Amino acid sequence: MISEIQSDKLSNSNLIETQGAFRALSDPTRRGILMLLSEQEMTIGDVSEHFDITRAAVKKHLNILEEGALISVHASGRERINRLEPLGLKSAVDWLNYFNQFWDEKLSALQQAVEDEQNNQN
Repeated sequence: MISEIQSDKLSNSNLIETQGAFRALSDPTRRGILMLLSEQEMTIGDVSEHFDITRAAVKKHLNILEEGALISVHASGRERINRLEPLGLKSAVDWLNYFNQFWDEKLSALQQAVEDEQNNQN
């Protein structure tokens, strides 16, 4: 029997929401755009300056990020400003976090070792 939590995570709306987020996250350029937008809001032109692709290609990536609810776009005069929507990542994070319960001791120990190493470097 599927637990109530599992059932909620498997609902159609949650799966569709998660699919959009994972689709948006699947491309390294889109992940790079999210990193930029995590620092500040940007126009398409601002984002384009950071990538060796056309403005039209950047626009397509931004559209996919918006469809995945990872960014929002608002008008400021004639410009369209892109903003990171951190809550849009929640569906993907929640889905991935569900599988934490399946980690065995060795993977948990490896995770701790990596985190300790990162903390020592900071």
